[in-house]
Amino acid sequence: MLKARVITALVLLVGLLAALFLLPALAWLGFASIICGIAAGEWAAMVGFSATKRRIYAFLLGALCMAGGMVAGLHREATVAPFGLAPVYAVSALFWLACVPFWLRAKWQLPGAGAAALVGLVLLLPPSLAIAHLRLLSPWLLLGVMAAVWIADISAYFTGRAFGRRKLAPSISPGKSWEGAYGAALGVVIYGLVCLPYLGHFTAAIGGLPVIIPALLGFTAVSIVGDLFESLVKRQAGVKDSGTLLPGHGGVLDRIDSLTSTLPMAGLLVLWIAR
Repeated sequence: MLKARVITALVLLVGLLAALFLLPALAWLGFASIICGIAAGEWAAMVGFSATKRRIYAFLLGALCMAGGMVAGLHREATVAPFGLAPVYAVSALFWLACVPFWLRAKWQLPGAGAAALVGLVLLLPPSLAIAHLRLLSPWLLLGVMAAVWIADISAYFTGRAFGRRKLAPSISPGKSWEGAYGAALGVVIYGLVCLPYLGHFTAAIGGLPVIIPALLGFTAVSIVGDLFESLVKRQAGVKDSGTLLPGHGGVLDRIDSLTSTLPMAGLLVLWIAR
């Protein structure tokens, strides 16, 4: 299992970096749409859609991502601030900040196929568009945001293994601890401070350290919420992984769970700075 995880991770990393830095904008938007479609199919499977409905739902969300990205101009290299994405990102932010914390506390069940389809749309379309948006501004920007999520996951894992005593959400994800969450926050803050010299005017535009450090802590919290939300849905569905596409890692949705909550926030922040 470990060997499969390592090999898959290396292949994914090499493939991601090659696509990130080599693909033109239109092809990258297509790549983001494919990821959206695959993740949508996995979501549909978890919430109980039939095989035919899964394929239809996956196709529709992938096509919607492609169409929405083209309307926003994400297929053109010259597009810098697609403000048409602001409502999409805002809906995502409201979902993660105002809805999901209560969802996790109450452990709500999705009431039906319609609600499941709508939640999947809010869950997957905004981050998929953010993947295209942030990369259009700079491949390094998108990579930096994704790296912050990876650092949060890695820091939480090792800190939790070493010091974890108090369970964060035992009925949702027994392996997560408060100590791991604190380690994730510390790791992301250190990462952010190391990156500050390379951000230039971006730092001043945000408001300097008094704003950046709380923002990094909030970013970490949102990434953990994204991870917990998928864990809850998988637990309610009675499955360990969202899919089997990635050997040793499960499905695509398993790999992007924290990104679904954080990428739209990053996109919204970038639009706010560019206003």
